[in-house]
Amino acid sequence: MRRTLLFSLAFITLMLQAQNKPYITKVYDFLPAPGQFVNVSPRFEPGDSFESVMARVEQAICGTTTITSEEVEMPDGSVIMVNDTTINVKPGMISLGTFGGYVVFGFDHPVVNVEGEYDLQVFGNSFQAEGSSTSGGSCEPGIVLVSCDVNGNGIPDDPWYELAGSEYNNPKTQKHFSITYYKPDENKTPVPGQGAITDVEYIRWTCNSVDSLQEGYVHKNSFHKQSYWPQWAEGETLTFEGTKLPCNAVNEGTGSSEYWVQHFYDWGYVDNRTDWAYGYAYNAPSAYETSNKGFKLDWAVDDDGNSVELKKIDFVKVYSAMLQQCGWLGETSTEVCGAIDLHPDAVPEPDPEAVPGDVNGDQVCNSADVTALYKFILSNDSSTIVNGDQNDDGTVNSADVTAVYKIILGEK
Repeated sequence: MRRTLLFSLAFITLMLQAQNKPYITKVYDFLPAPGQFVNVSPRFEPGDSFESVMARVEQAICGTTTITSEEVEMPDGSVIMVNDTTINVKPGMISLGTFGGYVVFGFDHPVVNVEGEYDLQVFGNSFQAEGSSTSGGSCEPGIVLVSCDVNGNGIPDDPWYELAGSEYNNPKTQKHFSITYYKPDENKTPVPGQGAITDVEYIRWTCNSVDSLQEGYVHKNSFHKQSYWPQWAEGETLTFEGTKLPCNAVNEGTGSSEYWVQHFYDWGYVDNRTDWAYGYAYNAPSAYETSNKGFKLDWAVDDDGNSVELKKIDFVKVYSAMLQQCGWLGETSTEVCGAIDLHPDAVPEPDPEAVPGDVNGDQVCNSADVTALYKFILSNDSSTIVNGDQNDDGTVNSADVTAVYKIILGEK
């Protein structure tokens, strides 16, 4: 209890004294995959534009909700006295739908990689089930990606790196998973299933799965009768790619009684374990020691699984990492309930002195820099270059390729 109390007081101090805002201040993009809470969290009204939906997403997960009280119950059941101090707790909630649905957000400052510490916390609404025979409950894990504003344009169009969690090397985890959902005919005759399932052939999908079905459906149930397709999304299909985690749901019911338990993974996912010592909602005291303590930037890997050293990041992306149906409970869909930078006033190490000819930012000048330049010139892909203007004429073109060649050959 003493440890919880000290952590809680330290966190309150952090929230009150930080010069940078520790919580989300900007949402850049949001696109849920189909799911029973789509068009509900956040709400969609007929005629709403994408901008209207984005405004509701920002309202839901940016900043914090505050309470002022003399007593606040902490996750382990202890109560702290706050003497009319305003405590910052979780804001609202958005649902990302089934596999691939995502949200992209950032802070009013870079999140710094603090050695040996958790750097970032992203909150969900997971909880441990009462009476479950194993470690589980409502666990709908989402994967975190991070990105640096390498080209300095203030938007998340730079390379993304996955924060590899406990299941990254699980042989049942599929990398480079791709799925396409097909917009449903909302007026078609439904194919009812068992119990509360009103349509087992509601939204069709196809995928490149290597260990299970390559096509199936998102089911519809009687609890949520609105469209499960994001109504502001253009086109007849939605395609998502990423890392798909193994299914974690087990029906622990007996006979015709369904009791679905979604099992916790060890660490490294949003909406997976209960959130550690923060606020008072959605926390199970028994799960305190194994709860979600946050994310480390040291976990970052590239598309090939190689570790990436990040001193700081500017953008965060969270996406649903599961593809499964749980009977009447519906599809597994990650929920996001805000996020904080755990060290908002940390100062990043200064960038190293620029290396002449280093176009791609790896601190050496070689043929890879020439390749990066050609890729930019041919496709205008700004994510491939950090400093393409090697001859300082204000543009990036073939003259910069010549300048880099001269550096490689020792002529400059």
